[in-house]
Amino acid sequence: MQSASSTPQDLRIQPRNVMFARDEGTDRWWNNCNPIATAFYNGLSLTFPKGEAFFIDSVRHYRDAVPAELQSQIDAFIKQEAAHSREHGHFNGQVERTGYDTAWMHADVERRLAEKRKGSPLSNLITTVALEHFTAIIAHALLKDERHMKGASRDAARLWKWHAIEEIEHKAVAYDTLLAATQHFSAFKRWKVRSLVMLFISNAFLRARLRQLGEFFKQDGINTPTTWLKTFSFLFVYPGILRQILPAWLSFFRPRFHPWQHDDRHLIAQHLSELGLPLSNPEAVVKFS
Repeated sequence: MQSASSTPQDLRIQPRNVMFARDEGTDRWWNNCNPIATAFYNGLSLTFPKGEAFFIDSVRHYRDAVPAELQSQIDAFIKQEAAHSREHGHFNGQVERTGYDTAWMHADVERRLAEKRKGSPLSNLITTVALEHFTAIIAHALLKDERHMKGASRDAARLWKWHAIEEIEHKAVAYDTLLAATQHFSAFKRWKVRSLVMLFISNAFLRARLRQLGEFFKQDGINTPTTWLKTFSFLFVYPGILRQILPAWLSFFRPRFHPWQHDDRHLIAQHLSELGLPLSNPEAVVKFS
């Protein structure tokens, strides 16, 4: 029941110091003038600064106990996640400046993470593994299907695609750290624990997204049955991001699962080129304006 594959030997996890426009405003419904699509991605973005700090702490706890190669990957993971937190913090400020009151949503994220932090380091790591799987499969769908950002403001589309690129690059860091941290577990025990945690986290993830959508809809004055019917269509039909990620979500429950069983680095190369982002040179600061 060990993983059938592992992280590619030639994988390069490359932190990119990208800064998006600081003076540019954003439309209230920045994603194709669609309040549902905008609310879905706004809600995700609101979780990132605090959520990714949790991921960093969870993985860094085990850094000195893993092999040197994985230590280097953890260092790159931390740099990438820190940059994501910074840029989404700026994006969240733009969302608030369009008139949304996000205080309740921020407080909800902080409350749930505070509860998680009461757990053991291993519990926090397994939670991170489950949530990193969500971010990786959403990132894959976003890069694979242009409909997710079709009509989005230029800077927002750049932000989300850059973030997605790096989520794919480091999608196995937390998982490989878990393998190292639980090497004394039987394969069955490791599978059982991560599967149960994924079921719990999936329920919490979906409930949180629905609460956030409802809050944005209320503030937009569109919290109606018609809006929720359109939301179901958006999530499961067109473009249907939850439908698209379902097979990859289910793959997590395979006993021999590993994130790199699906090598999607071609999406990284494609979108780096389109965005004009560097393949290397981590010291370079890239500013979009």
